[in-house]
Amino acid sequence: MAVREIITPKNPILRKKARKVTNFDDPKLQALIDDMVETLFDAPGVGLAAPQVAVSQRVIVVYLPDDEESREEYGQDAGVLHILVNPEIVRASRDMVDGVEACLSIPGYYGSVDRHAAVTVQGYDRHGRQVRIKARDWLARVFQHEIDHLDGILFIDRASEIWRAVPQDEAETFDDPLAGEVTVIESEAEAGE
Repeated sequence: MAVREIITPKNPILRKKARKVTNFDDPKLQALIDDMVETLFDAPGVGLAAPQVAVSQRVIVVYLPDDEESREEYGQDAGVLHILVNPEIVRASRDMVDGVEACLSIPGYYGSVDRHAAVTVQGYDRHGRQVRIKARDWLARVFQHEIDHLDGILFIDRASEIWRAVPQDEAETFDDPLAGEVTVIESEAEAGE
């Protein structure tokens, strides 16, 4: 297992539709999944899609934290590692919820994104067995975010507003992954200066 580099929008792989996995016995697939899990935990994050580590395949890993506070907030979803190959949303609630999102591929930025409150996701586990997951609230949001990555969609494409979390005085040393890509509002910290 190895920690892989997480790419930014400067790499065109993030904007391409990922290829379906057809061979579950491929050792490269199994190594990719192991590396994605290690990369997610190292980042740390709650979700990672294969295109984020420069592999154009339809694979995601999702993990909500398992500390006491997370168990209170996420209940039985806390601490469960989801590995999904060729995932798709087969059902989505009509109810939409606006929430704040960030992305490991777009460090230093947050956005306000409308997502379905609940989704049913179908796909396969790492061995090719069919999996179906009903997700609500934060877990549903994470699945939608990661599945978007498989279609070349970033949260900034769906956000009603985007803001930079890095104060302007630190931005000089910050490799801006969105330079020239989107209109960004000032963070509250910057606006107050």
